[in-house]
Order: sequence, then structure tokens, then C-alpha cells
Amino acid sequence: MSIVIGAILFWAFAWWLNQRLVSIDTSTRPHMAKAINLGVPVIFGITLLVLWVGITRGFEIPQVLLPPPSAIWERIINSIPILWVDFKQTILKAVFAGYILGCGSGFIVALAIDRSPFLQNGLLPLGNFVSALPIIGVAPIMVMWFGFDWHSKAAVVVVMTFFPMLVNTIQGLAAANQMERDLMRTYASSWWQTLIKLRLPTAAPFIFNALKINSTLALIGAIVAEFFGTPIVGMGFRISTEVGRMNVDMVWAEIAVAALAGSTSYGGIALIERAVTFWHPSIRSGRT
Repeated sequence: MSIVIGAILFWAFAWWLNQRLVSIDTSTRPHMAKAINLGVPVIFGITLLVLWVGITRGFEIPQVLLPPPSAIWERIINSIPILWVDFKQTILKAVFAGYILGCGSGFIVALAIDRSPFLQNGLLPLGNFVSALPIIGVAPIMVMWFGFDWHSKAAVVVVMTFFPMLVNTIQGLAAANQMERDLMRTYASSWWQTLIKLRLPTAAPFIFNALKINSTLALIGAIVAEFFGTPIVGMGFRISTEVGRMNVDMVWAEIAVAALAGSTSYGGIALIERAVTFWHPSIRSGRT
């Protein structure tokens, strides 16, 4: 029980420390603002780990229910070859290919819809319908169509990422107001010139929002799709088989790798967004 009390005291201290950090005026000290923005989530993450250790050790929770972080870390270190093979199968093949195809095709179709009122009236309702289909219904169909290898998982990722990109791009292209469009017309700008110089820059925050959303949807879709048929490799395959063997520490190791990959991809896209849309008010004000 002393471990639990110690973890609670550490949580209280971390809470107080974070409250003090976020209350510091950093309006004239940008470097301190960056340090605080980095330090607060780090302290929060360490606090979660300490609470996790305190609960599992203090209440003697069986590892089959919830292993401590030390056991998960040990499993990661001892299973690097297996985790790397699963990472290549799921992330580097299925997720990467499906993400590129899904986001790219969604963007291209959005441009076509913007040019054609017929497609806008006919394809968007269909897109809303397909986007509501549950992944557990789509995944078995894709496995039957494209086989048990990573191609079927990439197809699931395409389905999951296509419509968020489509909808966000269409909304972004419509974000330019009428006065700005009239100004481009007074300059005798063509549709392509207006698109490149006005509408795409205006739509950039919407497009990056879709890219960030899809970075996590793609990972979820590929892992879940592997539950319905895959070679004896892959993160979803490993999770489903190790749960059956009661090797929960291996399951958590795969989850940790997936979470790290998803967070890294999301953070990378966010950094690119800050570099590309530096002119946007939300970026200038430092709120995102």
C-alpha cells in the first residue's frame, strides 16, 4: 500500500508542478514557452507511468490482467526481431501504401467534384454512406477480394482514409470567400491559377487536418483488418494470437509500438503543417 500512497503523492506533486508551469507568463520568452510546452506532456506521461506502477504493484494485480511497465519494456527489448517484422508488415507495407493511395485519391476526387456539380450532387451522398460502413464489415470483404497478404489491409486503409480527405478537401476549397474569388477574376485568373494561388492555400489547414486524422485511422484499420486473415506476421495477427496464449505483455508491447508509430506520424505531419501554413492565425498565435 505504501507504493500506492507514494504514487498518489507523486501525482499530486506533478499536478502542482504543471499548474505552476502553465501559469508562467511566456509572452516575451518564446524559448521558455517551447520548453514548457514540451515539459508539461513529459511530466504528465511520467506521472501516468508512476501511477501505473503504483496500482499494479500496490494492489498486486496479476500480469495477465495488467502487466507493469517494466514487464512491457522487458518484453519489447527481448522481442525486437519479432516486433520489427510485424512493424514492417503492418506499418511499412499496409499502412504506408494505403495511406498514400487513400489520401491521394481522396484529394484528386475532391478536385474533380469541385469542378463538376454533377459529381458533387451524386458522389458526396454516396461517400457519406460508404464512410459510415463499419470496418469489421469491410475488412473480411477486402480479405476475400485481395487475399491474405498486406494488399487487403492496404485496401481497408484506402477505404478508411479516402472519405475524410475527400470531405475535408471539399470544405477547404469552399473556404475562400467570395470577395477573394472576385479579386482573382478581376486579374483574369484561370481556374487553375485561382486553385493554386488562392484556394489550395486556404484549404491547407483542412487538408492537413485530414492527414492527421488519417494517420491514426490508417493504423487502426490495418491492425483490425489483420484480425480477419493474414500471414503469420503483422501487429494485428500478433495481438490476436498472443491474447489467446495469455501473453498479455506481448500484446502491450505491440500496442506500445503502434502507439509510438501513430504518435510519431501525427507529430511529423503537425510539424510539416506548421512549416507550410505558417501564415495561418492559429499557427502564428501558437495555439496548435
